[in-house]
Amino acid sequence: MHELAITESIVAGVSECANGSRVIRVMLHVGKLSGVVPDAVRFCFDVCCKGTALEGAELQIVEIEGRARCRDCGREIEIDNLIALCACGSADLEVLSGEELKIKEVEVL
Repeated sequence: MHELAITESIVAGVSECANGSRVIRVMLHVGKLSGVVPDAVRFCFDVCCKGTALEGAELQIVEIEGRARCRDCGREIEIDNLIALCACGSADLEVLSGEELKIKEVEVL
């Protein structure tokens, strides 16, 4: 489960930026094409936060839809995975969103 390592990295990064302040909320943006399972991150979050400035913090996860632009016809489409076709039949797509994994907001006391 790579989500454990990802969550450990998130907690470490937020702890470093919080510089000793108590963290009460963390908001992540997780793209649906990122390969990261939000429920697995939620499961790991409390365990990873024990003994850190994030212990007891609320975790909010916003899932970002996958979007792509067809390089042949220019149409923007919503995609569920990286193997997708445009309505014109082209598979030459430029991914615009959905691969994100970002710490979007951190609220400290």
